[in-house]
Amino acid sequence: MQQQQTKFRYYDAVAYKRENPPKSAVHTEFLRTGRIDRTPDNWSPSEKRYLSYAEVAERTGRKLERAGTVTHDRINGFHRSIQFPKLIFHRTLTETPHLGYCHITVANSSFADFQNVQWAFYMANFFAEIGEEEQFFAGISKKQSRMYFAVAITPTDHEGRLTIDRKVRGNGVIFRTDDPKLAMKNVLMLGARNEALRKIISAL
Repeated sequence: MQQQQTKFRYYDAVAYKRENPPKSAVHTEFLRTGRIDRTPDNWSPSEKRYLSYAEVAERTGRKLERAGTVTHDRINGFHRSIQFPKLIFHRTLTETPHLGYCHITVANSSFADFQNVQWAFYMANFFAEIGEEEQFFAGISKKQSRMYFAVAITPTDHEGRLTIDRKVRGNGVIFRTDDPKLAMKNVLMLGARNEALRKIISAL
């Protein structure tokens, strides 16, 4: 029998805390103003305002794109000869919209035995394996984590759409890490055009 998937419910934790301050906040208000607000709302907890999946996805997307922009700026700020196009967009996971990933840039590089490989760099607010075929992710970690990864890409039969080029390293994964410093080094190495610069980057 197929196991039913857990249905997540989300609520606005910031608004809830604002409406339900800790008791010490009430005492602070008394010391500051000399009075205590005795309106009915102060004596009964406010109801949690539950969010729709669309609202959660929108909030997740904003956070991802802000983080993606910061990451791109840091990479392009390293050296004037290493500049990547800014191509920021995000996707959230359908059944768990608090989880998502952000596309940051795309470029072409040659490394090891692979020449002129087109690749895309992403960050995600979870850690997982890169999936097979149509499934982009597999084995998503239930722990709060993050992931930075680059995959080789190739055009599909559908105009404007790309897919993972699994001829590169057998699975298309160029690197995958939860360490932002290592991710930055890897991307910079892919963008470095001479050996002197690669030596500087590898020493970071």
